[in-house]
Parts: sequence; structure tokens; C-alpha cells
Amino acid sequence: MKHVAAIAALVLLVTLPVLAQTAAMPAAQAPAAQAAAPAGPTDPLSRVLYGGYNTIKMNLVQSADKVSDADFAFQPTKEVRTFGQMIAHVANSAFGSCAGAKGEPNPNKGDFEKTATTKADIVKALADAVAYCDPVVTGMTDAKAMELVKVGQNEVPRARYLISMIAHLNEHYGNLVTYMRLKGIVPPSTERAQQMRK
Repeated sequence: MKHVAAIAALVLLVTLPVLAQTAAMPAAQAPAAQAAAPAGPTDPLSRVLYGGYNTIKMNLVQSADKVSDADFAFQPTKEVRTFGQMIAHVANSAFGSCAGAKGEPNPNKGDFEKTATTKADIVKALADAVAYCDPVVTGMTDAKAMELVKVGQNEVPRARYLISMIAHLNEHYGNLVTYMRLKGIVPPSTERAQQMRK
């Protein structure tokens, strides 16, 4: 029981700031990605994971849509990924995390950062990752989230993969926000928060 409480607390810490921006949004103003989200799990931990995942998914998909083809090559400094490489990276990461949560080998055998070089290719990679992850997150129950799966020599709860994924994707969304701000683009999470204040 202590493990469930600790995991739930960690998920809340990671997801509450992002969820706060969208939770009070009137249904008429909800973006299509949020409105189209599946019904989702009803167990407390799984519901929090589901909410955090859907929020970051919406932010990433909307960010990719907002940025022009030319700005997918934007790289603030030579030491960091381009905007497009960052989206490709999160697609790679999501595939790996959701495969771990499912307890199966990663079906994505490629590296989108190397193979997806146009906006269309990168957006498709992200869409494919979302299509793979959606049923994993939507089908999660608290009992299933706490099942142990093998990771090398260790065993961890399935929820560990989803918690790590949500945290990792939020971390990179933070990078993307900076990229967008440098290009004069209002990030989607900020845009939704501004709409709520109107």
C-alpha cells in the first residue's frame, strides 16, 4: 500500500501543474485532442496517469501542429536537438515506455531522430507513438499498474514506465516551450490558459 501511495504522490507532483491549466476549461473551449480523448480508467492511480498522459499528449501534438515546417529545423544552439529532433525523441521514448508498461518488446525498431527528417515524417512518428500508447494508458487499472514486470535484473511496477514517460515528456515539452518562445510562438498550454481567462 505504501508503494501505491508513493507512486500516486509522485504522479500528482509531476502532473498537477499541467493538469491545472486544463482542468477548469469549459467544454466549449476544449481543444479537439482533449475532447477526443477516450473515456479512460476509473481507478484513482490509473486515472491520474491517464490525465497526465492526455495533457502532455495534447501539448506535444498541438506544438508539432503549431510550428512551421521550416522551424522544425530550429536549433537554439549546436549542442541541443532541433525542434523536430525533440519531437522525434519523445516519439521514440513513448514507444519504449509504453512497450515496457505493456510488458512486450518495443515495436519501434528504428530511431525517429535519424529516420524522420521532415515535419510530415516527424508528426507521423508522434501520431504512431500516440496510437500505440493510447490503449496502454486507457486500459490501465490500479491492479495492473502495480503488477511487477522485469527490467534487466530487477522487477518494477508497470506504473513506473508511465510515470517516467509522463515526467520525461513534460521535461521535453518544457524545452519545446522555450524553442517556441524564441520563435515568437505562444505554446499551446499557455494559449489554452489565456482562453480560460477570457
